[in-house]
Amino acid sequence: MVLDVDTGVDDALAILLALRSPAMDVRAITCVAGNADVDQVVANTLRVLDAASAPDIPVARGMTRPLVEPPRPARHVHGEDGMGDLGLPRSQRSPVGIHAVELLRTTLASATEPITLIPLAPLTNIAVLVRTYPELLDRIDRIVLMGGAAAVGNATAAAEFNVWHDPEAAAIVLDSGVPTTMYGLDVFYEPVVPVADVQALVSAADPARQLAGRLMQHQLARFGAATVTLGDAGAVAAVLRPDLLWTARHPVRVELAGTWTRGRTVVDQRPRAIDLDHDELGSGGLVDVALRVDGPALAALFLEVLRTR
Repeated sequence: MVLDVDTGVDDALAILLALRSPAMDVRAITCVAGNADVDQVVANTLRVLDAASAPDIPVARGMTRPLVEPPRPARHVHGEDGMGDLGLPRSQRSPVGIHAVELLRTTLASATEPITLIPLAPLTNIAVLVRTYPELLDRIDRIVLMGGAAAVGNATAAAEFNVWHDPEAAAIVLDSGVPTTMYGLDVFYEPVVPVADVQALVSAADPARQLAGRLMQHQLARFGAATVTLGDAGAVAAVLRPDLLWTARHPVRVELAGTWTRGRTVVDQRPRAIDLDHDELGSGGLVDVALRVDGPALAALFLEVLRTR
């Protein structure tokens, strides 16, 4: 599997989960502008690898901005450095010397079996891959992305942040024909960790658990809540346990022109929508949209995996 990230508090939790799980073989991590600028994202990602005592997994710097609009980092959520301003030491690791899209290309081309891509960020890197190397799309087993919403947004009333940040990229990826699962806001907030478990993580001797706990503490303070959502880590947990996720296949389009709705994922839930002729309405790929999740079970899975060494 390959993670595509804009690390980010919850991206960091997702990376820790993926690295700690013996069921996940992380071949590469690609970075893109989103929660923070791409250089900060790379630095944050390398810090997470340090905390997890990870092997030398290739990490690559990717697209510095969305395809059309300027970047709009989420400092108000993730802090100035994207990682809760925890003052983490700089990593001695370095990213690989090729662009993230080229790392995706070489990883897919050299794989002996199809690979799962898990984008937890704006889809700019993945869209450029789709357009530049369409011959490699059959090397992708599935895209499991954190993004979109069938109902309400968070960046705006209509749009979820990752899709809103680069709607054109999301439209390209969702219309690529690659089997895709959309783990969006409809389930995003369901897996939560209580304060007591957060405190236990902070108090652990293990650096990975400590980091997870400190990041969650930042989110608790930021939002003034009694629990903290797994966020992007929920999408990784759902890859580990797809039986805990209930999806429905629907045509999905990305709104590119709306004054108030740009970046909305328009999930066509009309009866027999799959059978309708959508040509005159524009392209819309069939996507497995997550509409329900066993939140407590995914949160328990996250905590269980983090406790493993």
